[in-house]
Amino acid sequence: MSRQQNKSMQTGAWRLNLVRSGFILIAIGLGWRLIDLQVLNPDFLRYQGDARHLRQVPVVAHRGMLLDRHGEPLAISTPVHSVWLNPQVVAEDEPRLNELANVLAVSVDNLRSRIASNARREFVYVRRHITPELSEQVRALNIRGVALQREYKRYYPTGEVTAHLLGFTNIDDVGQEGLELSYDALLTGVPGLRRMVRDSRGNFVGGGELIRPAKAGENIQLSIDLRLQYLTYHALKSAVERHNASSGSAVIIDVRNGEVLAMVNQPSFNPNNRAGLSSADFRNRAVIDLFEPGSTVKPFTVVSGLRSGLFDEKSIINTHPGVFRVSGHNIRDFRDYGMIDLATLLQKSSNIAASKIALEVEPRQLWQDFANFGFAQESGAYFPGEAMGSLPDPSVWRTLDRATLAYGYGMATSTLQLARAYTVLGNDGILMPVSFVKTSGKVRGKRVFSSDLMRQVRSMMKLSSQPGGTATRAAVSNYTVASKTGTARKAAAGGGYHEDRYQSLFAGIIPADNPRLAMAIMIDDPKGGDYYGGLVAAPVFSEVMTGAMRLLNIAPDDLPDHHLKVAQQ
Repeated sequence: MSRQQNKSMQTGAWRLNLVRSGFILIAIGLGWRLIDLQVLNPDFLRYQGDARHLRQVPVVAHRGMLLDRHGEPLAISTPVHSVWLNPQVVAEDEPRLNELANVLAVSVDNLRSRIASNARREFVYVRRHITPELSEQVRALNIRGVALQREYKRYYPTGEVTAHLLGFTNIDDVGQEGLELSYDALLTGVPGLRRMVRDSRGNFVGGGELIRPAKAGENIQLSIDLRLQYLTYHALKSAVERHNASSGSAVIIDVRNGEVLAMVNQPSFNPNNRAGLSSADFRNRAVIDLFEPGSTVKPFTVVSGLRSGLFDEKSIINTHPGVFRVSGHNIRDFRDYGMIDLATLLQKSSNIAASKIALEVEPRQLWQDFANFGFAQESGAYFPGEAMGSLPDPSVWRTLDRATLAYGYGMATSTLQLARAYTVLGNDGILMPVSFVKTSGKVRGKRVFSSDLMRQVRSMMKLSSQPGGTATRAAVSNYTVASKTGTARKAAAGGGYHEDRYQSLFAGIIPADNPRLAMAIMIDDPKGGDYYGGLVAAPVFSEVMTGAMRLLNIAPDDLPDHHLKVAQQ
């Protein structure tokens, strides 16, 4: 063998050994890496696998229910599904996207655009809160990267009847208006957390591991009596339609504890379908809208006159000739009532007599007496957007201001505040905080007037709904009613008042001798002839309270004599 051949063989052997050594080193390296991953440091692969297939998924908490005082559901969160997709899994050219778009009634171009524009994201909603039927159709398509997520949708069984009172939630079940907003913190639950396994198609499988359970929101039992709410809703709606009015509101309060038993507005809306509505449609007029209360405040003027010591129930006021000139302005009565007492003042609703009382009472005292009825103060209900109203400081009053305040001009209040003011008359001089939640135990109020004074004025107010009074259409068979009508001219935007636009008002207490309920009604801008409070608003009170007395099983206090004898037997 030549030297050259020997050298070639040595070179070939060296190369072979080098290759063998390389393979051996690679095998040793792979073996070491395998031992490292499987034995010494197994968490690495577990982490990588978990990162690709495990997700911590929020568990949606159930929102608490709103219930009426008898446990009837007013707002319920029902389980629904929402459709979402993972843009990193779903291909833009996925052939079944057309079918998905058809099922969900969305544009397939929009679907593809959302996939493309969210390529770095793993979660994009396609459509929220779909019906169970659509959920099944989406599930049957079995598209990789498209999944269903369980959520909750708020449902309002009573619809328009409680719309302004309850308000509503947004698509994420967060309170936006009304009591849903007031009590959102209590109603909202605490979300849970679950570790879920995701398959190769991007869908979650199995029950997963519960890391933290969801905590449901609290149920809240409201003071509202759904039966009275329905009665009030239908009576107010009928009156607004009958008189072609712009709007209306009504509130019923339990005089004993300040609980709101009914609150309605017209026009209303369907909280289950708010398409095409604006924010103005959601405004709770009973709490937010302010107006001059007109003659409904005359009982408060009488209270102030009696408290001053300058007047008593036998005092006679001269209203002749039916016109009273104050600071160059004429204050008029409906007709010349001549010489009248305080009870007749309320029965006939004399502006002149009320003004003469107000002009005799010291201004600061008059202001304080009105304030004691809760005007220009928070009601204690903490309803979103609640308006406090206004009661101008007496230091800026002119003589005319005092005279017109006596019959409700120059101040502003809401339907809720007016109803609350009448609870003071009904609760023998105690001002209660207003509550939308059913109370337990005794509620503390503030005594602002003597009980004897309140009973004295209530007795005078009973004449209003009796023959010869302005509120005969508010009468309730077999029950005494202490009430007052009001008819106020609407303020014009540029100042002054409209000549032919009014707000029809009524406020009353029933039964007058043993009060249980106070109700205030405001009907805005009635058209077609009738506009007096006694003709437009008073009948609403009669209709509602006739039903309320029966539903609440309140004993009659004005039975005819032969009925009284039967009852005593």
